[in-house]
Amino acid sequence: MKIIFTEDVRGKGRRGEVKDLPDGYANFLIKQNKAKQANAQAMSELKGQKRAEAKKEAEILEEAKELKKLLESGERVVELKAKAGADGRLFGSITSKQISQALEKQFGMKIDKRKMELHEPIRTMGYVNVPVKLHNEVSAKIRVHVSEQ
Repeated sequence: MKIIFTEDVRGKGRRGEVKDLPDGYANFLIKQNKAKQANAQAMSELKGQKRAEAKKEAEILEEAKELKKLLESGERVVELKAKAGADGRLFGSITSKQISQALEKQFGMKIDKRKMELHEPIRTMGYVNVPVKLHNEVSAKIRVHVSEQ
């Protein structure tokens, strides 16, 4: 029997896949609401859902590209102030959370701190480029300037 998976089934198929399974197992999955029979109406619904998902994904990708242009333009530099010693080393450090908060406060851009690929906190003064993963295909760099308080 041909079925369409409505949710992921480990070892058998992923949501949205169409597969031909034995009748007994197919009926079991249908009763569990993990699949539905692949008739003409269900196939057309699946195609419509896939088109809608593709359109939404394209919009998200376009938004990420626009955000990258804004972040990497030379005029957007996140300014942070911290206490520092005589040699330019900070008392403490600057974390991705602080960068995210400053970015939202200064430019009104909200970027999740988990998307920032800051492997270790910033511990020195000066300019630092912080890589940000905006989308699977788009990454940008935020320019951060750390100065003495």
